[in-house]
Amino acid sequence: MTKRTSAKYKIDRRLGCNLWGRPKSPYNKRNTKPGQHGAMALRKKQSDYGNQLFAKQKLKFYYGDLTEKQFRKIYQKASNIKGDTSQILIELLERRLDAIVYRMKFVPTIFSARQIINHGHIKVNGKKVNIPSYSVKDGDEISLKNESKEMNLIIESIVSQEREIPEYLEVDVKELKGRFLRAPLIHDVPYPVTMEPNLVIEFYSR
Repeated sequence: MTKRTSAKYKIDRRLGCNLWGRPKSPYNKRNTKPGQHGAMALRKKQSDYGNQLFAKQKLKFYYGDLTEKQFRKIYQKASNIKGDTSQILIELLERRLDAIVYRMKFVPTIFSARQIINHGHIKVNGKKVNIPSYSVKDGDEISLKNESKEMNLIIESIVSQEREIPEYLEVDVKELKGRFLRAPLIHDVPYPVTMEPNLVIEFYSR
């Protein structure tokens, strides 16, 4: 098991859920937090603050363990846009290039999405983009460089039955390219666990 894989599974146990819906997650077998008192921690009733913090940690970890500074910046941007802040927060997160590369099944994890973007394997509208946080617009085309299409990581991920491609994306699995069709509503996003962006908003609004 790699260091990164081990870290992901530790996150699952720390949060008490199979955050990315991975079939090999040890949380599927041992649904307690790590440590001697893990089971007791799950039974303990959370305060309002604890629930809000937990909701924030789930969302922050899900999108690749974003730093607090990165996540707060996204929240602040969402809160400055007119409309439902919870919905806008999810939309901004789903517009991130690393999230879209992951959703299109070009890679098996959000972490590997960030890695292949950093290494220059991804193009947006035909131009190389190596910024994982790049915000994709409606209609943008995301594709792989020709020489990157033969990577085992990508070939294995695209044929995997582990995840489905959501309806707000259009993917050509043969050409390994796709298009961001529209901003998703919260219920459109295929989270393996329940996300509560409203509690995240409450956390930052204290």
